[in-house]
Amino acid sequence: MFKKNLSIVVVILVAVFLAGCESADKKTKEATEEKPTYEMAKYATVKLKTDISHLSDNQKEMLKVLFEAADIMDEIFWLQNVGEKESFLNGIEDKDLRNYARINYGPWDELNNLAPFVEGYGKKPAGAEFYPHDMTKEEFEAFDHPDKTDLYTLLRRDENNELKVVWYHEAFKNQSEKAADLLKQAAELAEDAGFANYLNLRAQALLTDDYFESDMAWLDMKNNLVDMVVGPIENYTDGLFGYKAAHESFILIKDVEWSAKLAKYAAFLPQLQTELPVEPEYKKETPGSDVDLNAYDVIYYTGDCNMAGKTIAINLPNDEKVQLQKGTRKLQLKNAMRAKFDHILVPISEVLISEDQRKHVTFDAFFSNTMFHEVSHGMGIKNTINGKGPARKALKEKYSAIEEGKADILGLYLVTKLHEMGEFTETDLMDNYVTFMAGIFRSVRFGASSAHGMANMLRFNYFLEKGAFTRNDDGTYSTNLEKMKIASTDLTQKILKMQGDGDYEGAKKWIETDGIIKVQLQKDLLRITEEGIPVDIVFEQGPEMFGL
Repeated sequence: MFKKNLSIVVVILVAVFLAGCESADKKTKEATEEKPTYEMAKYATVKLKTDISHLSDNQKEMLKVLFEAADIMDEIFWLQNVGEKESFLNGIEDKDLRNYARINYGPWDELNNLAPFVEGYGKKPAGAEFYPHDMTKEEFEAFDHPDKTDLYTLLRRDENNELKVVWYHEAFKNQSEKAADLLKQAAELAEDAGFANYLNLRAQALLTDDYFESDMAWLDMKNNLVDMVVGPIENYTDGLFGYKAAHESFILIKDVEWSAKLAKYAAFLPQLQTELPVEPEYKKETPGSDVDLNAYDVIYYTGDCNMAGKTIAINLPNDEKVQLQKGTRKLQLKNAMRAKFDHILVPISEVLISEDQRKHVTFDAFFSNTMFHEVSHGMGIKNTINGKGPARKALKEKYSAIEEGKADILGLYLVTKLHEMGEFTETDLMDNYVTFMAGIFRSVRFGASSAHGMANMLRFNYFLEKGAFTRNDDGTYSTNLEKMKIASTDLTQKILKMQGDGDYEGAKKWIETDGIIKVQLQKDLLRITEEGIPVDIVFEQGPEMFGL
């Protein structure tokens, strides 16, 4: 009996001791756990303006209507990314935190690997609000429905908790109808017949989720001074499969003088497609010849394109059928580009580019690198060579990072080829390469959650392996022009083959291995942050900027 009682006492004492340890551990954990944080300093605030004095009174009235339609795209994107905007923001008491959430369209830091910065929120659902949060990839793959991978459908659950497909025009019926009415009103005010036709067709597309005719009409426009991109466009936000397009809008004012400088390069693209550094089967597609290179000042961003990091150039439409049949338009957003160059790229170069090469970081090189990035989206291969269908679907959620990587590196390849042909003389080629290197440091800061950031990590690590640059004793980097040329050609070949093969496993393994920021680069990026150099820009924008 004594031994039994003693055993009981020992058990009780041990239990008390362990409980105390557990309590202490819990308190220590609570004391050491960091609360969610955010950094407004990572954004430079820029007024988004341009001269619209040359527009007629009618065109200015039209702009007012376009601003309203753009705001509806913003409303829909909130629903696609996190949920209803006002109910989400009203739950955040701190004014500055609420503003940061507004910039990120949710509680996850888009430029810090989607780290949650609002208490009560965990990891962002990979599929945002395009799919049920509890849906697994296996369940999706087993769901037999022809429209489940369509760009313009949501996946939802029915009354039996089974998956079902809902078209955008049904899910966002009220918003789509209102936006369509506004686009029709704008069409009546449009002075350019092509733009009016596009707006009317786009209005119809919002009500049907059939965007083909409006995409073709958008390509036909040549002389309109005011332009607009509107509707579900890019699929970056779908981190689960990369299938679903998110709503956004740009309102643009054409820079006629700069556009005239760019027109001549379109004629060379068919030839350059045939000369890509890959086997014939990977370049057998002939992109549409109706390629339009133009410069614009952007006056309004809403929705997906306005979330955190800002787009500085556009290559659209994304529809492979449209691209092969007719082509694409490549729009350079000159004022936004200039803002990033002045506020971010030049300060970065003063920290990380060797002093003797800083003179090669120029705006003209930044502009041309960006332009040929967009040109490259329309080149290469859109459909796999082995029956796996479009590369976009074969590479699933890895496609965006691989495609952005292709556009970056193929763009540099095109600049080099045109320079060697004597056709591109606007810059010294060394300017393009050093500015390209500085651009890697700029874009890699977007983080692993960003397709652009991931693409830059892949390229930085590839260049490092190939000796395309050297890191100097003072912590700056020097570009080796000849080695970077070779590496650029080899990397172009690697990516085009990966897309043509629809090599999902290869893309996945490559991204997991090299789509990361390694130790030395992380230390160098920290130096940029310590210098107070912003990661991106946020705009003061809207009709009030123009007195409208």
